[in-house]
Amino acid sequence: MHKLLLIGTAVTALALAGAQAQPAPAAGPYSVVKTATVGGEGGFDYVYADVAGRRLYVPRSGQGPLGRISVYDLDSLQPVGEIAGFNGHGAAVDPRSGHGFATSKPVAMWDTKTLAPIKSIDVQGNPDGILFDAFNQRVYILSHGAPNMTVINSVDGSVVGTIDLGGAPEQAVTDGAGHIYVDIEDKGQVAVVDARTMAVTARYDLGNPGLTPAGLAFDARNHILFAACRNPASMVILNADTGKILATLPIGTGTDGATFNPATMEAFSSQGDGTLTVIKENSPTSFAVEQTVQTKVGAKTLTLDTKTNRILLITAEFAPPPAPANPPPAGGRGRGGRGPAIPGSFSIIAVGK
Repeated sequence: MHKLLLIGTAVTALALAGAQAQPAPAAGPYSVVKTATVGGEGGFDYVYADVAGRRLYVPRSGQGPLGRISVYDLDSLQPVGEIAGFNGHGAAVDPRSGHGFATSKPVAMWDTKTLAPIKSIDVQGNPDGILFDAFNQRVYILSHGAPNMTVINSVDGSVVGTIDLGGAPEQAVTDGAGHIYVDIEDKGQVAVVDARTMAVTARYDLGNPGLTPAGLAFDARNHILFAACRNPASMVILNADTGKILATLPIGTGTDGATFNPATMEAFSSQGDGTLTVIKENSPTSFAVEQTVQTKVGAKTLTLDTKTNRILLITAEFAPPPAPANPPPAGGRGRGGRGPAIPGSFSIIAVGK
């Protein structure tokens, strides 16, 4: 049972600076093994692999027909269907009930065999991240605005309740035994939620409130959390039972997702700068950056296919950013950025050995 506490202030600016100064790792076993340019317009955020059903879900955002959930074959990466009428960010599937959910507003619920919509679920806040937890067959809808977490019964789609996380959540993971872990982007923390009582039982301080954790991965066997942070770009590794920080390692810039593969004992962080950082867990107290894989600019979210041990990422080609109306003065610094996505360039990237 977790007690309410703040842990982790041992991480200092010096430790973070040391992590950033580490040399780039040597080439490793991973590479891009397949790129499928599948096209399709609209915005995109998260990608989700339904390993049992062998489907890949990508919610697309935009007005009118652009708002939909695109569905692909997880093996061939080719389109197999769409669920129209939902403008969302993330997706998740309960393989036991055969129901899928997406963080649209209202939340979409569909039959994963037929892709037929089942119902729309009214929720408050601004649905973004999502987690399915097999422990009690519930789906957790994350929102930067209150309520931060809405809990849905994945069997009938009923709203069970809401949880105040005390900040803006980005990604959540489960230990499968009644505990949910959520990284809180604007607090530099990981919140621990009791899945039975739907209450926050602990807050683990990552050492710097400005770290901006945006991805979270979990080694359920050893109870190790991997928090992928943006500022500075680093992976903070901590004990899930106590919140004790075990290591801080460098990653690429613009992370927006992380995952852990128990078959290989590796954590992965995807970055918008076009890199995928691979961190090897040599033991529950020893971690190292194993490889930095070149992917593609904009491929900042990821999902794991545990059957093939492949990482799937999504991105597109982008036009150059438009020239600013008022160029910065000589010696000044512009904001940078990128232009609009090039039509038909949306692609799925598979990384493997």
